[in-house]
Amino acid sequence: MTASGNRVELERTVSEGWFRNRSDIGRADAPAGISGPVGVEGAFRVAFQGERNMEGKKPLVGIVMGSDSDLEIMREAALLLDEFAVPFELFLTSAHRTPARTAAYADSAEDRGIRVFIVGAGAAAHLAGVIASRTLLPVIGVPIDATSLRGLDALLSTVQMPGGVPVAAMAIGKAGARNGALLAIQILALGDGGLLEKLRRYRLRMAADVETKQGTLQWKS
Repeated sequence: MTASGNRVELERTVSEGWFRNRSDIGRADAPAGISGPVGVEGAFRVAFQGERNMEGKKPLVGIVMGSDSDLEIMREAALLLDEFAVPFELFLTSAHRTPARTAAYADSAEDRGIRVFIVGAGAAAHLAGVIASRTLLPVIGVPIDATSLRGLDALLSTVQMPGGVPVAAMAIGKAGARNGALLAIQILALGDGGLLEKLRRYRLRMAADVETKQGTLQWKS
């Protein structure tokens, strides 16, 4: 599949929430680019192998969310990781409704090659903290607006971790998901010169975009 085709497939996958409680994951007729169950206490994983020759590479980033409704936000992290050709996996679990599933996933992550987590959750939003309590890998938390408190509850739950168990808290919503992906990429780039160069070019493109937009500004009285 081409890079553009992979991106379209990812867009379709995350927009449809395809991974939600599917029992047929891994079948031959499953969408291209999607792999099947991880075998963690009967849990499942959707891994998107991304663009630019990422087939066969083990995921380095675990994108975890507490509800399928969070996918609309966390897709921003997935798309940005794909842009940088960083392999990742999507995993759905709940700190409160499926604690054993959450623990099994966190406990097995390092041995499976995961190097950093991006965890999105709303309301009480304990998911990032629970995962952080079970691993020494970096955990990045993305608070999600899921209640009448408009994400403030999730932000406080994510950022107010007790001393000794850190979670890197991002902004609420889509900006937080994108920044979570960028922070994960920065962490991985500490040992990957090629990835670091991609980050430099990304920053340069952002700066160039500002210059371009400045040139299109028009004052209207």
